[in-house]
Amino acid sequence: MRFFLPLALGLSLLLAGCGQRMSPPPEEAPAAEEPAPVPEPKPLPAPEPVPEPAPQLEPPPAPADFVLVSDCVPGIRADLKYAGEDNFTGQVIYDFTEAYLRYGTARKLAAAQEILTAQGYSLLIWDAFRPTEAQFRLWEVCPDPVYVANPERGFSSHSRGNTVDVTLVLEDGSPVEMPTGFDDFSPLADRDYSDVPETAAANARLLEDVMTDCGFKPYAGEWWHFSDTDSYPVEEDFVPGK
Repeated sequence: MRFFLPLALGLSLLLAGCGQRMSPPPEEAPAAEEPAPVPEPKPLPAPEPVPEPAPQLEPPPAPADFVLVSDCVPGIRADLKYAGEDNFTGQVIYDFTEAYLRYGTARKLAAAQEILTAQGYSLLIWDAFRPTEAQFRLWEVCPDPVYVANPERGFSSHSRGNTVDVTLVLEDGSPVEMPTGFDDFSPLADRDYSDVPETAAANARLLEDVMTDCGFKPYAGEWWHFSDTDSYPVEEDFVPGK
């Protein structure tokens, strides 16, 4: 009986221990993940430069607008005789030294200049637009209708801005032989040419042919005088150089 008592007691303790739920061993905590590297920000591309607006081109002048001839006719020369004393009056008639014409007339003159330049020549302007005040001044100095238009009866076509007095020179400005000088009122100045040296006549004919082909009408009494076939009214307001 003593032998079974300890055995029974041990068996009871064993059964009691087996009846209890065995707790699973604690799980190990997962290792903490290292944070992903933060990408460095990429620099933004520089903004494209904004192109400047194209400059607005000014429209060309109207045919009747007055222009400085040298701005429209490359290489042309000018020696305005009435701006100094080298004219038939011996007096200054107007106070500007650059030639002005209507834009439409200046374009025709540019065409003539281009043709002559190709042949080694250039135009030389002796007179272009002549203000009405200058016409009165001419009449005051020389009141003779044979030589000067009486402004009380009508103005010279020079006051319309479509008439020009021109001669030929070489491209470098050297003179060439022509029938006469400016404002020569002798018969040698007309367009007959039979009474002047052949070289002078040939040069005058060349000038006349080119100017006529480019839209000018020659005046029979003066080999240097040409008017645009397009007419304009007498101009009383335009002041050259202002």
